[in-house]
Amino acid sequence: MTGDNVTEYTWIDDAFRVEEKKYGLWDSYDKEGKCIITALHEEECVRATRFYLKLKQDEANGIVVETKTYSGEVGGKL
Repeated sequence: MTGDNVTEYTWIDDAFRVEEKKYGLWDSYDKEGKCIITALHEEECVRATRFYLKLKQDEANGIVVETKTYSGEVGGKL
């Protein structure tokens, strides 16, 4: 059938793709089409998405990823 709107994507690491959006921003998407990361530059989008997916993979394999939380409160009297 001619005229089918089939889009061919270039998959990075066979796990995600990146696409330039409005205002020059870059979004990465997984195979299901879910947006993962938005970045200002393509290279940063790829780098951040790889980092994010690595953390998700480690988490799925039972590796505990340590995170730190900070408080925005200032102690003492003014």
